[in-house]
Amino acid sequence: MKQVIAARTDLGMGQGKLAAQVAHASLSAYEDTDAKTRKAWKGGGQKKVVVKVAGEDALFELAEAARVKGLPNAIIRDAGHTQLDSGTATTVAVGPGDAEQVDDITGHLSLY
Repeated sequence: MKQVIAARTDLGMGQGKLAAQVAHASLSAYEDTDAKTRKAWKGGGQKKVVVKVAGEDALFELAEAARVKGLPNAIIRDAGHTQLDSGTATTVAVGPGDAEQVDDITGHLSLY
């Protein structure tokens, strides 16, 4: 079981902003899972990996690929209170889910 969170590199987010957006994505996707998946992921150490994507289109492509495979996913849009305009898509979480299925979607991406 694992979860991968992809974050945009083209936005110039500061470290704190990036950390917050990744956390939002992780929790949002987790909340969309069933009880069995939650228990398995939590029991297995809640593996998370953060990777890079170049822009907004890549976020939506990953979310669609996850949807097609039946994996939980969540795109996060910033509220616009600090560094970014309101509604800016910043991150997408894929999973938690079977590590092989998650890797089929995100395995080609570089670590953040």
